Amino acid sequence: MAIYELRTYSVIVGKMSEVISLYSQEGWPALSKHPQKLVGYFTGDVGALNELIHLWKFDDDADRRAFWAGVFSDPAFLAFAAKIRPLMREQNNKLMLSAPWGPQP
Repeated sequence: MAIYELRTYSVIVGKMSEVISLYSQEGWPALSKHPQKLVGYFTGDVGALNELIHLWKFDDDADRRAFWAGVFSDPAFLAFAAKIRPLMREQNNKLMLSAPWGPQP
């Protein structure tokens, strides 16, 4: 059964443009070298200002753990992470299972 991981990062007020620039120039190029598991990136709008949201889809927990182990052993991603972390105020992760009805991403 697929597992979805929702990652929500609260960005320090006034730093979103810097976060977007870092993701565009360094974060996404580093992540895109790994297996394609990303459903989408989103930025907060009304009521969710200063949030960067990721939704990931994995085959199972072993797939999820293997993916993140690969990402966090990548020197390019680690260099990006060192730059982006000071711009984040908080991180929240949720693991979810899809409901047995409706569309599946």
